[in-house]
Amino acid sequence: MIGKLKGTIEEIGDDYVLVDVHGVCYVAHCSARTLSRLGSAGEAVVLFIETYVREDQLKLFGFMSALEREWFNLLQSVQGVGSKVALAVLSTLSPSELANAIALQDKAVVSRAPGVGPKVAIRIVTELRNKAPAFAGEAAGTIGLKQEIGEGAAPAPVADAVSALTNLGYSRDQAANAVAAALKNGGEGGDSAKLIRLGLKELSR
Repeated sequence: MIGKLKGTIEEIGDDYVLVDVHGVCYVAHCSARTLSRLGSAGEAVVLFIETYVREDQLKLFGFMSALEREWFNLLQSVQGVGSKVALAVLSTLSPSELANAIALQDKAVVSRAPGVGPKVAIRIVTELRNKAPAFAGEAAGTIGLKQEIGEGAAPAPVADAVSALTNLGYSRDQAANAVAAALKNGGEGGDSAKLIRLGLKELSR
């Protein structure tokens, strides 16, 4: 079982990287996001590895962080999501962006990934709704509020402020982040008008 590779980059392909570890080269299949963050041939690389063993194949999947690897496995717990679709999702969204989309029940964001249709996107945001907060990464500070918004359980002023900012052309994630910052910076207990005003101030920074 291979859990991590430390070596040098031998070659980067369309969906894989060849890693030389003391003269032995390993093929690790990666998301486009991971491949874009790698260096060039000859440079050092560290990849977290998920090893797939099947009757007819042994395949390695490589990730820049343990959190990305966790999401790779988590996504595949959803019906209709295999390794190819999971990599496509992680090519399109970072772990924190994915956690935010699931918390907000924003299937449109998830369905931006190639090969992810509306039905699969709905299953991802529905089935992983309660698991996303534990894997939010950088989004951990606001994931609770976003989950309330996604479930329709947020206080009315918060929900109204997010809706108003979204109507102004901001994404739900941008709007929710702005309102979360507004609440933190003195808007707690305020009405929707105050939260909108403070939210817009945050968005203009």
